[in-house]
Amino acid sequence: MTKKIIPPSELIVNPDGSAFHLHILPEQLTDNIILVGDPGRVNMVAEFFDTRTFEVSSREFHTIGGTIGGRPIMCLSHGIGPDNIDIVINELDALANIDFATREVRPNHRTLTMVRIGTSGSLQPDITIGTPVVAAKSLGFDGVLNYYADRNTVADLEYEQAFCEHTHWNPLWARPYIVNADEELVKQIAGDDMHLGNTISAVGFYGPQGRELRLPLANPDLNRLIESFEFRGQRVTNYEMESAPLAGLGRLLGHRCCTVCSIIANRYNNNANPNYKQGIRQLIETVLARL
Repeated sequence: MTKKIIPPSELIVNPDGSAFHLHILPEQLTDNIILVGDPGRVNMVAEFFDTRTFEVSSREFHTIGGTIGGRPIMCLSHGIGPDNIDIVINELDALANIDFATREVRPNHRTLTMVRIGTSGSLQPDITIGTPVVAAKSLGFDGVLNYYADRNTVADLEYEQAFCEHTHWNPLWARPYIVNADEELVKQIAGDDMHLGNTISAVGFYGPQGRELRLPLANPDLNRLIESFEFRGQRVTNYEMESAPLAGLGRLLGHRCCTVCSIIANRYNNNANPNYKQGIRQLIETVLARL
């Protein structure tokens, strides 16, 4: 079999041998990874580590490595949005499966386990503030996965078609893709006390999630149509911005990925809780115990 060599223009390696954006060295990579959006939240996660082995920061990407119960673990912030997930997952996979010295794809695949812990807005009246929702299935409005070959092999095409028809999907928008998170990891993290969700990854926070401030919306009825959509007895549960590209790219690259979010706003009932940090701390502690 011909070895695949990645050109310098496609995988940029920093002079110190670290990944271009993340500034993580191959030897620092751990198999278990917690992902968070806020760089400041990395410190909150690391408070639960028994030891700390390294810390690096570059732009919005802040990483602390350490151990819990003798097992290596790291927490990495990805910033806000699906485009950042494209950077983070590709560079983490490169650290695991490409030799940075020779630029050869390694013959033996290394599988990473990545759990994203975040915040989210509920789209259903009964999914209340404070509820932890694990994205068993994600709906990507961002279009990131559409740029990769074999996208359809990991997508639920029947669900996708039904959703587009029900919502009268605007042809000017990227076509949504529907992907499952790693099923075993979802069971492991959700246990019997978290809600299993069908979670939307929006491409923005305001208009793309149906929030109208000064600019009118292209489709002001979209959220109402999403709330009423059902497929195979499943409703769309919540909005966030990263679960779908994480689940989709994770599947294509052969990694175990899922997202769990604490509900901090209910879009259906028009209420929100800005004082959510203690709930996030409790969710982090639960996830780390189950990982």
